[in-house]
Amino acid sequence: MSSPIRANSILPAQREDIELQTADGLTLVGELARPVEGEPVATLVCLHPLPTHGGMMDSHVFRKAAWRLPALAGVAVLRFNTRGTSSVRGTSEGSFSAGADEKYDVAAAIEYAEFADLPNIWLVGWSFGTDLTLMHGLDPAVQGAILLSPPLRFSQPGHLEAWAKSGKPVTALIPEFDDYLRPAEAADRFAAVPQCEVVPVEGAKHLWVGDAETVLDEIVKRVAPSVPVPLPRTWDGPMETGDMNAYADRTTSAFRDVPMPKASD
Repeated sequence: MSSPIRANSILPAQREDIELQTADGLTLVGELARPVEGEPVATLVCLHPLPTHGGMMDSHVFRKAAWRLPALAGVAVLRFNTRGTSSVRGTSEGSFSAGADEKYDVAAAIEYAEFADLPNIWLVGWSFGTDLTLMHGLDPAVQGAILLSPPLRFSQPGHLEAWAKSGKPVTALIPEFDDYLRPAEAADRFAAVPQCEVVPVEGAKHLWVGDAETVLDEIVKRVAPSVPVPLPRTWDGPMETGDMNAYADRTTSAFRDVPMPKASD
């Protein structure tokens, strides 16, 4: 009997806690979720939103990706906490560097995926994670990038130029009511990357609350085009339930008075 896939539904996968070692000597904590059977058709390396404002490897879109995509789409999902970031999985060593030293974190995640022989590696950045993707993710092992709510706060025109020259596919999902970059401006800013597909998402906001299914469908459409979308909304098989109360203190309102960090020089 099929059951609805809810926000806290955890579908079957091979899940393992992992540690990433950075070139500057830090240990970062993370998790790799793979399909139960067979090799993955693609791999997502997830770069989370601002840790100073509640972002982490368990930010809801990435948590749902790890809980669903190995089973529904045959996609492996690698999530981790950037330096100084905490979640239920633990705390990564180091401290937040406003996008500068996080270059070592991005490199460590890509390297881990390579050494694990994970195929078809795509970077999926969300908010601050989109800046990390644009600034530090242009690696030979990376097939392309998907940007969720890119604010273009830390990245610079030179980073867009580099992606343009690479020719690698880039998709930017832009919420209609984003707090930082809305569709019209996004189309103008990303015109610097001719191969970038700018996808406005009607009614959505920066944090994608209520729109995770749309985001996951759009991701799968790009990284695993042979998988039919929309993905199933029900599951006929074993299904666990995750703890939705673990991050009650990570809501937007909890950080409304915290100033946004500035890019490092």
